[in-house]
Amino acid sequence: MRVALVDGEHYPDVVKWALERLGDVCCAVFLGGSEKIGSLEQVKMRLGIKVYYDPSDYLSALSRALRENPGIEEVVDLSDEPVLNYEDRFRIASLCMLHGVVYRGADFEFRPRPLKKTKKPSIAIIGTGKRVGKTAVSGFVARTLKEIANPVIVTMGRGGPEEPELIKGEEFEITPEFLLKLSESGRHAASDHFEDALTSRVTTIGCRRCGGGMAGFPFFDVVDKGVELAESLPNNLILLEGSGATFPAYRADGYITVVSALQKLEFIGDYFGPFRISLADIVVITMADLTDEGKLEALKRAILDINPSADLHITAFRPRPLETVEGKRLGLVMTSETALETARRHLENLGAEVMAMSGNLSRRPALRKDLEKFRGIDAVAVELKAAAVDVVTRWALERGIEVIYLDNEPVNLDGKDLRESVLKLGRKVLSRGSAG
Repeated sequence: MRVALVDGEHYPDVVKWALERLGDVCCAVFLGGSEKIGSLEQVKMRLGIKVYYDPSDYLSALSRALRENPGIEEVVDLSDEPVLNYEDRFRIASLCMLHGVVYRGADFEFRPRPLKKTKKPSIAIIGTGKRVGKTAVSGFVARTLKEIANPVIVTMGRGGPEEPELIKGEEFEITPEFLLKLSESGRHAASDHFEDALTSRVTTIGCRRCGGGMAGFPFFDVVDKGVELAESLPNNLILLEGSGATFPAYRADGYITVVSALQKLEFIGDYFGPFRISLADIVVITMADLTDEGKLEALKRAILDINPSADLHITAFRPRPLETVEGKRLGLVMTSETALETARRHLENLGAEVMAMSGNLSRRPALRKDLEKFRGIDAVAVELKAAAVDVVTRWALERGIEVIYLDNEPVNLDGKDLRESVLKLGRKVLSRGSAG
């Protein structure tokens, strides 16, 4: 069953002709335009099917059509310029993705992946891009939810294992030596499931994925096997962690969407940003301390225009060393140049002395050159990402230098309490699961 998008820039007889060629059209959404019609009533009478229309918001009209006709499988676009432009069509595509229906036009098609359900309560932590701090937020969510649940994290990464890999983070000691040995065997030892297990001490399951579509679905992945493994464990809450802008094709019971304050505004308000934002129960804006107030306000408006019911949190990351740094002379290595100075100040407030810094953790040739300049240090503090193991950990251990891995903890800048919001969402999701 289909719904057709129509406009007043086509003659009603032409639209009627197109609907007959399509077949199985249950209703239409009128998008506007008046050049070829006398009135909207004329369009309704000529088409002979129910026509939805909202003069102020075509998306509301389409959303109502999809809600009131649950058998719709496809939205077919019979409109054209100037009624719809490229931005409009991406907004429509985002709405169709949210409802799980195909959006098709004359020379394009956006087809959502079928969203499966987990057998246990689940929360998805997804990002609007790479380097937004999604893994750090996932770790924070897992540590927080340990107060009320026994969570297991299922990750999906471009460096993940071919078969799901179980790490019992609460039992298994993950040392720099272990990670280096793993890396030397050809494995990606800085994969998300190792970082989550190390920083949150929870059970994690690492999975592989390759490719990512515009809306966020992977081309190939082994997440189904990972979820099946998670469902066989005694853990009572599954955390589905996305990878970059990609996330598992599951309809979770709750969503936390992570947005970087440094991202382009159009990546949030346009393209498939609205799809990811619309899913969210909680939206976490990260790195808000690294942008100006005007950009931050525009970002907040864009998010709340898309999803006014979202619980929005403005945060900054603070480094959380997993070993003591007091009295130590540190070399600091991170993926972000812009975050280095803030991290340095925070570590020095903890009693360390930062002697050298590099923001090239994801750029191996530049990182190796930076490490050559590290002098007079007795420990290196590094995020467990990118080249943290195969370059930084190896370099440090070969020189007898201690390796201290860093977590990044989100801290509210807006007076709100992300921890309490996560607990509230967790209780809500767990109650859904107990209610069946």
